[in-house]
Amino acid sequence: MRLNKYIAHCGIASRRKADELIVNGNVKINGAVMKELGYDVSDEDVVEVNGSVAKPDAKLVYVMLNKPKGYITSLSDEKDRPVVTELLTDITERVYPVGRLDYNTSGMLLLTNDGDLANRLTHPKHHIYKTYRAKISGILSNERVARLRKGVDIGGFVTSPAIVNVIKQGERNAVVEIKIAEGKNRQVRKMFAAVGNKVLELERTAIGELYMGRLMEGHYRKLTQKEIEYLKNC
Repeated sequence: MRLNKYIAHCGIASRRKADELIVNGNVKINGAVMKELGYDVSDEDVVEVNGSVAKPDAKLVYVMLNKPKGYITSLSDEKDRPVVTELLTDITERVYPVGRLDYNTSGMLLLTNDGDLANRLTHPKHHIYKTYRAKISGILSNERVARLRKGVDIGGFVTSPAIVNVIKQGERNAVVEIKIAEGKNRQVRKMFAAVGNKVLELERTAIGELYMGRLMEGHYRKLTQKEIEYLKNC
């Protein structure tokens, strides 16, 4: 099995993050640092990541979390901020977030130790829509909506067309539902900034046809088999 896939199967990181660990010298094979991305792990190999032996989990776990603000989606933080896995009090398997939500964004976050599924859901070629509900400052005019629907420059990157619907427009702010197929860092916030509106609150409510529903903030549940199959085939 290719080394990055092996690390993903151990529930340590996605394949892309595993590549970073390998290149940075954080992975050892039989006691020696291994930076060869294409290395094929055999049954006799002992793989260490960050000093700990890595073994694949026998049981695959799929979790939906309603992430509160004030948590990060990394597995550790140099600033000692709370991490999302601290909320999974009865999940004994080592799972990691699929994609990310920034510190001040709440809502649906998937976590799993299935590296193949995580890689599929985060790979740009699959274009799985993520739905957000945003409270923004000011008025979102029809012209601004049209720009978002067409795609905007967020700093050297032009976004794909978004699906945008204004839910409520007040005198000082608006509530907007926006669906995007990409997952650039702070993309929704940057998109609204590009048309002149500031995001005041941001929540992700769905990934593809998988909806958070009434799951309370800070709570989580395991995905149903039907939901798992949907994600594997979407």
